[in-house]
Amino acid sequence: MAFQKAQWPRKLRSQEWYGGTSRDTIYHRGWLKNQGYPHDLFDGRPVIGILNTWSDLTPCNGHLRELAEKVKAGVWEAGGFPLEVPVFSASENTFRPTAMMYRNLAAMAVEEVMRGQPIDGAVLLVGCDKTTPSLLMGAASTDIPSIVVTGGPMLNGWFRGERVGSGTALWQMSEAIKAGEMSQEDFLEAEQAMSRSSGTCNTMGTASTMASMAEALGMALSGNAAIPAVDSRRRVMAQLTGRRIVDMVKDDLKPSDILTREAFENAIMTNGAIGGSTNAVVHLLALAGRVGVDVGLDDWDRLGRDIPTIVNLMPSGKYLMEEFFYAGGLPVVLKSLLDGQKLHGDALTVSGRTMGAEIAGARNWNEDVIRPVDRALTNQGGIAVLKGNLAPNGCVLKPSAASPHLMVHTGRAVVFEDIDDYKAKIGDEVLDIDETCVMVLKNCGPKGYPGMAEVGNMGLPPKVLRKGIKDMVRISDARMSGTAYGTVILHTSPEAAVGGPLAAVRNGDMISIDVPNRTIHLDVPDTEIAARLADWTPLPDQPQSGYARMFLDHVDQAHTGADFDFLKGSRGSAVGKDSH
Repeated sequence: MAFQKAQWPRKLRSQEWYGGTSRDTIYHRGWLKNQGYPHDLFDGRPVIGILNTWSDLTPCNGHLRELAEKVKAGVWEAGGFPLEVPVFSASENTFRPTAMMYRNLAAMAVEEVMRGQPIDGAVLLVGCDKTTPSLLMGAASTDIPSIVVTGGPMLNGWFRGERVGSGTALWQMSEAIKAGEMSQEDFLEAEQAMSRSSGTCNTMGTASTMASMAEALGMALSGNAAIPAVDSRRRVMAQLTGRRIVDMVKDDLKPSDILTREAFENAIMTNGAIGGSTNAVVHLLALAGRVGVDVGLDDWDRLGRDIPTIVNLMPSGKYLMEEFFYAGGLPVVLKSLLDGQKLHGDALTVSGRTMGAEIAGARNWNEDVIRPVDRALTNQGGIAVLKGNLAPNGCVLKPSAASPHLMVHTGRAVVFEDIDDYKAKIGDEVLDIDETCVMVLKNCGPKGYPGMAEVGNMGLPPKVLRKGIKDMVRISDARMSGTAYGTVILHTSPEAAVGGPLAAVRNGDMISIDVPNRTIHLDVPDTEIAARLADWTPLPDQPQSGYARMFLDHVDQAHTGADFDFLKGSRGSAVGKDSH
């Protein structure tokens, strides 16, 4: 059914705070006037909250204050009243134990900011990995008109004539040092080359993936995902977004109108085409849960299985986000999917137009960066979901970043009980491991780390790297950075910390994976697995108070998005009671 615009003019929710002459409205309005706002700004025009995840401790978002000014300009131009609001910024670069620990907290904080304050519409100003999903989740729960504008990726990194992909080069170079192929001095020299401008990772890491997901879902203006952070067109995009949110409020175009089943299917298929991060799985599952759309791991496998990866970007390919933008950006990818009948072209976007209408004029300016389907990087680029007695609820693998020769493999398990155990043992020359083994990491899932850290792409042992081996099968209940690569099986559910089958794996067990047939199997009799789990004991020294206790008590497993159990379908009234 086509979207029906609301009648305009009408009374907006901000007038519950600012409209009229009662004591309560004068209380709200009068205090805000101490900032120098004239009385006619409170006349019923749309009040737009610019929810800004800027922080000096979130380097990816360090330039968002400048973008906020451009958003404000757009809001003023369209007849709105912009108010910038700082919100929780879950920095991937600095937060311990992991930013994922705080994604749900940030989403809750954003939800309450939107629900409890006089905002008619919101611009979600995001960038770093967890800021995009957390603000989308909060906006989805309040269902106030909202639109995303991201900070954009950094410029290409260059080191001695070679492209340096942020994150990806970090993994590559750290492995090269262990293999004796690179000096520590060269590594330090390359450090600055990885981060030579403002912005998020310049690879198809999680930040660029989630920017692409926002656009594919229809929650950002067309073309938003790939514009470099320092490009003047990023500022234009911010200003146009400020203009657009005012009209969205007038039309009452809400997240629930856009975040439909078709929108999520578009995003899942897009993730396969771009070689996107496995982190998109947990974030989109959590977002779908917020709006009550029934999307699960099986949908990720079904919809992504036959999607070719056509974006030739690190970590799956050769180029970086700057070149992706020059080639035409995400609209070119979306049009390729639409032409191949792999996209719902009638899905609604924040522009008020359909996705098909938005991308109709997209052109590919570089067919080595965005490849035609007949020259795809891989023919089945979507997220592979494996199931079996080791992962009854599923686990995931990114085929475009994995080694083809390891897609069907049986190997001896080398087990690390947690990340500290891994770090203590991996460099030991007496560790009984070779390239045929399967590295198994436990207790790094949602409850185990806690927070499900990006430690699943375990570095290989030095003695294997010195043979020239670059990849091994790795299995864990953890996540992996979107900038990472390899035959890495992640998000194993149930996790070891709740007594899932992963907890039963011992050194020497044989594990078989068959990615084409989507199976993963611990070659141990069911009775033996049951006996081992009967002897399993929970992790000691769990937090007893504060947010960490709340997190452990309420976080769901990875296969449902690792959101809090009490927030599923949490969309509700956005106006509270006035206490004055």
